[in-house]
Amino acid sequence: MPLVGLTFAVFVFNTSEFMPIGLLTDIATDLNISEARAGLLISVYAWVVAIMSLPLMIMVSKMELKRLLLSIIALFVVSHVASAFAEGYYTLMLSRIGVACAHSIFWSIAPPLAVRTVPDGKRALGLSAIATGSSVAMVVGLPLGRVVGLYVGWRMTFLSIAIISALIFVFILMVFPKLQSRGKFAFKELPTLLHNRVLLGVFIMSVLFATAHYTGYSYIEPFLGKVAAMSPDTVTLVLIVFGGSGMFGSIAFSKYYMSNRRRFMLAVTLGPALCMLLLQAATMGMAYILAVCILWGAMATAFNIAFQDNTIRFAPEHATSIAMSIFSGIFNLGIGSGAYIGGLVVSRLSIGYIGYAGGTIGVIATLYLALRYFPNMRRREAADIKQK
Repeated sequence: MPLVGLTFAVFVFNTSEFMPIGLLTDIATDLNISEARAGLLISVYAWVVAIMSLPLMIMVSKMELKRLLLSIIALFVVSHVASAFAEGYYTLMLSRIGVACAHSIFWSIAPPLAVRTVPDGKRALGLSAIATGSSVAMVVGLPLGRVVGLYVGWRMTFLSIAIISALIFVFILMVFPKLQSRGKFAFKELPTLLHNRVLLGVFIMSVLFATAHYTGYSYIEPFLGKVAAMSPDTVTLVLIVFGGSGMFGSIAFSKYYMSNRRRFMLAVTLGPALCMLLLQAATMGMAYILAVCILWGAMATAFNIAFQDNTIRFAPEHATSIAMSIFSGIFNLGIGSGAYIGGLVVSRLSIGYIGYAGGTIGVIATLYLALRYFPNMRRREAADIKQK
């Protein structure tokens, strides 16, 4: 039951994080701003998470984990109520910053908590549950938020998230056990953590991949409407399919990752890059767009789980939450950078080029993986075998 509660929490946090993507056009129209400016809601959110994840996690690293989880869900609820009643662009931005602060801590503790709430040897199950919550958010949450936004306004979408989150707060209060922190982490220990070459490589991979992915994905809604000439209902359908494909990524991780980690990581890094490079060509037909989105969504989800596993695997036991806070912060730096680069492509070139921009960055990530990350990973694994 604790893992179920955590999965529900992942669902609402992920739904909220990416909700502006599905509502970008509606928010821009209602607030009388450009889509590129509305896209800054995604960028600023991500940059706040990037900046605040590590300092906030260090501040609360000694706090009992159930109490910490409930506190950040409470902040999440209040911030969404504020979003629903925001009077303008800047008040909406401030409320999203509140959500981002809750996100900063949540994604630092969620994967380690998932691992701690399952039996020994079931780490892949715990992490897959987290990925499933994310995928369901993309399948049900984000498109449902878009549908609610289309028919009753984007504000009601944010208010709905607040209500659902309040119910999850009560559920976690009832079923989640008390879990003590594994020790306070001090800033002075940070250099030691960053001297871990494999862990540093995980962080570099996360920022490169996130930048690539969100250069394309942040503007997928207007791309489908304007370049692929899809109706609003068809755009919603494609977003549902894109999100649902994440479940295939989660299944693939649980089945194939442990048997050949390197080959799996190579596939889920290169795959999304190729999908983005093919994005504009795929607008020739609905079947092509669906195929690209299914493969892209599945492999992007699998990438995230695989590198979360690497973070937990190669970090010292007492510092897994801190390592995850860095991973989350760096990943969100990539989200913000990707959304910003995508905005530049949209405003200065054409929305049709977002796939080419994202795909090029994805190829760079793949080269780093093959030429730097894998050699460091082999050396670390060889050293661990010698120590045993």
